[in-house]
Amino acid sequence: MADGHASPNYWLIWLYLFILTVTEIAVIFAPIAKVLIVIALVSLALVKATLVAAYFMHLRFEVRTLALIALTPLFLGALLIFILIPDHSAVPHKTADSVKVAPAPGHR
Repeated sequence: MADGHASPNYWLIWLYLFILTVTEIAVIFAPIAKVLIVIALVSLALVKATLVAAYFMHLRFEVRTLALIALTPLFLGALLIFILIPDHSAVPHKTADSVKVAPAPGHR
């Protein structure tokens, strides 16, 4: 941890997090498309996570290498999601009524 940095205003950071949380709740009930709601919620969550990591985990005052180490799981998680999207869209998730197998005689 670097020495000699000024203490951040934690109440101001808390206020930013509170405002972002209220904004998230407002976005949920907004009459917009669900895709836009998801994009907005993910974006707001990333901003909140960045604020928490920067100020409450003191990454803002650390050397840049430590911040890069903290961001690595985020990069790997996003990479994993983009790798798995083709598998998710390739598998049918609902069985059509004509394909369903009838129960065996004697079973309900």
